Amino acid sequence: MGNSKFVSEKLWRSGRTSGLTSIALWKTTTILILSVAAFALPPREKDATQYGMGLIVNLPFGENEVSQVVQDVIQNGLIRGTKEYNKDEYITGATPATSTKVFPEWTEGGKVFYKVRLKAIDPRNFKDSSDVGTLVVRYVVQPQGDKNTVLHIDARFVEDFRHIMHPSNGSVESAEYKDIHDHLDAIESMKAQTLEAQKEKQEQTANTPMPALVDETTAAVPPSAMTNTAGTSSPPNAGPPAPSQTLEQRVQDLRHQVQRLVKSPGAALKSAPFHTASTLQSLPTGTEVLIVISTTYWLGVETHEGQHGWILRDELELVP
Repeated sequence: MGNSKFVSEKLWRSGRTSGLTSIALWKTTTILILSVAAFALPPREKDATQYGMGLIVNLPFGENEVSQVVQDVIQNGLIRGTKEYNKDEYITGATPATSTKVFPEWTEGGKVFYKVRLKAIDPRNFKDSSDVGTLVVRYVVQPQGDKNTVLHIDARFVEDFRHIMHPSNGSVESAEYKDIHDHLDAIESMKAQTLEAQKEKQEQTANTPMPALVDETTAAVPPSAMTNTAGTSSPPNAGPPAPSQTLEQRVQDLRHQVQRLVKSPGAALKSAPFHTASTLQSLPTGTEVLIVISTTYWLGVETHEGQHGWILRDELELVP
C-alpha cells in the first residue's frame, strides 16, 4: 500500500506540472496506479477491496461550469452507487448541505458541497455497515487555471447510535462522478450545437439577397411625374417594390419559426436539459420565448429579459 500511495502522488503531481489535464490522462494514470498497486500486493490480496480512497479527477472544464453541474447533481436527491435494499438501484431522499460533522472542515481551498441522507438503513458498499445512520457525499471543486478544474468526491456513512464511521469502497464516488461526467458531456454537446446553429445562421444571412436601395431623388418625385419607357405615367396608387414585401414576409416567417409560447399551467426554465437541473425561474402560461438551440426533447430558449435556459419541447406551443 505504501508503494501504491507513493506512485499515486508522484503520477498526480507529474500530471499537474506537465499541464496534461485531460480526462484521458486521468484515466491512464488511474490504470497505471491500479496496475502498480496490484503488482505490489501479495497474491492472496490482489483482489481485496480498498475502502476510503475517494476519487480525484482533473477535468478540462472551467470552475464555474463544474460547480454548476455539481450543484445540479446535488439537487437531484439521489446517491448513486449504493442502496438500502437489494431491489433498489440507488438511495433517494438526499438533500444539499453546506456543512456536516461527518467530514472534517476542508482547508485546502476551492468550493465544497455536500449531499446528505439522514436515517439511511445499512447502505451497501460501505465497510461493515449494519445500522441506521447518516450518509454523506462530499464534492470539492478546485480551479486549475481558467480551463481546468480538479474535482474530489468522497463518501462516508456514520452510524447514529455508535457513531462509527464506515468508508466507501469507491462505488458511490464512481457513480456520482459518472452522473457529473454525463452532465458535462451534455454541456459540450450544447456548445457544439450552438456553434453549428450560429454558423448556419451566418451562412443564411450571407446568402439572403439584400433589398434594392431606392434613390432618394427618385423617391421625392411625385408619381404623376414618373413615366415608363412608353411615355405613360406610373399608377399613382402603386405599392412598394415587390422585393421589399418578400423580404418583410420572410422575416415574419422566420420569427414565427423561432417563437414559442409557454403552455398551461406554465413551465420551469432549467439551467441544463435535465429534469434534475436547477430551475432558473418559473415562466407563466403565455410567456413568449425565442428558440436558440433545438434538441430531441429540450429547447434552448431566450426570454424577453435576455434570460437563457432550457424548457421541455412539450411545454411550448406555436404562436398563433
